[in-house]
Amino acid sequence: MDLTGQTVVVTGGARGLGYSLAEAYASAGAQVALLDILDSVDESASRLATEFGVRTTAVTTDVTDQDAVEAAFERVTNKLGVPTLLLTAAGITVWNDSVDVSAAEWRKVMSVNLDGTFFAAQSFARRLLASQQKGSAVFISSMSGSIVNVPQFQASYNASKAAVAHLAKSLAVEWAPKGIRVNAISPGYFLSDMTRQFTAENPDLARGWEERIPMGRMGAPGDLHGLVLFLASEASAYMTGNDMLIDGGYTAI
Repeated sequence: MDLTGQTVVVTGGARGLGYSLAEAYASAGAQVALLDILDSVDESASRLATEFGVRTTAVTTDVTDQDAVEAAFERVTNKLGVPTLLLTAAGITVWNDSVDVSAAEWRKVMSVNLDGTFFAAQSFARRLLASQQKGSAVFISSMSGSIVNVPQFQASYNASKAAVAHLAKSLAVEWAPKGIRVNAISPGYFLSDMTRQFTAENPDLARGWEERIPMGRMGAPGDLHGLVLFLASEASAYMTGNDMLIDGGYTAI
């Protein structure tokens, strides 16, 4: 799946699943722009450029700020050209009894996970429409948008990810006549950097998760690479408005 000549924007790309998926795009030859609120995003972009020999750039960006996201896309366009690929991986969660979740906590989860996805999609589509180019966006949702995970309580996260998946469908229908495809992928339990830290501190909970996964293990970041590259390529040219579960069979039981 050759993506040479294309530019991808990855939100939440400084670390974790976002960075791993940026590696997938770079391995296929795409130029990569990383957007993240973390200052380490510059180092991450440099590492990608060194390892894969592709042009990269980084913008420290708060995805909940619509103006900041628009400015970041303008910087990316000026340096790497109009982005034709988008991956939205910025996301957070709050684990707490719902009766104890504050308004600020609720709004922050919704703002990062849903607003941040929408603002990035807006800026992405504006440039494609203005230049009359086609493109493909992939939103990272979660199996938590389809089922309720146990035993942890994270109602705000579940609701936000369900909204992300439906946002993908809504934008897919709206932008299909213009050649912009939008799909969501919904990972199950994956061993990202942050998840590894949590499971190391809570081994009993991690074992409980694994016992519920028919494949008997949590996903590795590389397990997402094939799907993401497929959705970025012309091999999926007739696919839009989908929400694809990739969870080792967790939601099948």
